[in-house]
Amino acid sequence: MARRLWPFLLASTVSLIPFTVFGMYLVPIADTAGGSVAEIGGLRGLGGLAALAVGVSLAPLMDRVARELVAAGGLALLGISAALGAVGNVFALAAFCLLIGASTSILAPSIGAAAADRFRSPAAAGRAATLVSATTSAMAMLAAPVLAVPGLIWGWRGNLLAASVISVALSAAFLWRGRGRKSPRSRNERVSYLATYRELARVPGALPLLAVAMLRTAAFMGYLAYLAAFYDDKFDLAPGWFALVWSLSGASFFLGNLFAGRYLATDRAWISPEKLLLAGIVVALIAVAAFYFSPTLPLTLLLTALMGASHATVAACVTTLLVRRSGDLRGSALSVNAAGMSLGTFLGAAIGGLGLGLGGYPGTALTFAAITLVAVLFALRVQRQE
Repeated sequence: MARRLWPFLLASTVSLIPFTVFGMYLVPIADTAGGSVAEIGGLRGLGGLAALAVGVSLAPLMDRVARELVAAGGLALLGISAALGAVGNVFALAAFCLLIGASTSILAPSIGAAAADRFRSPAAAGRAATLVSATTSAMAMLAAPVLAVPGLIWGWRGNLLAASVISVALSAAFLWRGRGRKSPRSRNERVSYLATYRELARVPGALPLLAVAMLRTAAFMGYLAYLAAFYDDKFDLAPGWFALVWSLSGASFFLGNLFAGRYLATDRAWISPEKLLLAGIVVALIAVAAFYFSPTLPLTLLLTALMGASHATVAACVTTLLVRRSGDLRGSALSVNAAGMSLGTFLGAAIGGLGLGLGGYPGTALTFAAITLVAVLFALRVQRQE
């Protein structure tokens, strides 16, 4: 499967580089911009507006254009945003956050749906889509140590500029690959813009699934946004040592996403995706409630790994269920899902920054636990709509 999907897997690895750089170097980036960690980290909340506007407005069109052409546009926008981020002042970082939200809301669903389209059976299609997301999380695991080495030479600005060059080159490759390809839906199959949303709303469990995806992303990505600052404040970990912590989190997410997706693709899974979804989000709630109050470094590392694995399991369940239940509308469904997750990413950072500013890390813990608890309630609704 990986041999058939390698272009999309490559694009998925690149998509996370700018965010990884921003998370790894949040403290020096904040110093350069002349703001606090909470203020600069909270700027990513602006990206939620772009993610929501672009992802939702383009969702009904995702199945009407060749997937490769959509991916090319997302990669080009990603390259522009990374270049702006390298400027380093507050206004450039705000633009960086806005464009990252827009680009990921385009790129993620296009490559995920393209991967699923390569296979006919629902189980294989769901597995292909989760393989793309697992590859993205693998980049989260590998990016920190890989980027740390060149970062010693040219700093975080050089890493962002390198990401910009790679993204633009991949955009050109996808543009060339997509020439002459047909859209997933032929003209006589197309429905109106608003009718597409009505069809999506009729997919069993689609709305609570999308809510779970957005909320759990807000909790997890908001937690990641301040992870470096937390380890620096509580355990005095320098960026070099923190790269290992980031790799632990990424490895846990990658393995959880990979094995959950593989398990859900089996014909005789003894735990349904709906039940596994609920179990994963409950574990995530327990982990985030305990993380910020952990007294020792080993226990904190264990909770970091548990957070990654539980959220990865939930992400694999959401993707699998959307791909299986949406049929030919999977591109539109994944686009709305990506928009919701992008919104969650940036809102999580903004709300986490608010909690940090008002109540310190206990305030952050309360914020993310509350968001995850609401996701548990929506996961219960998914179970009732099997």
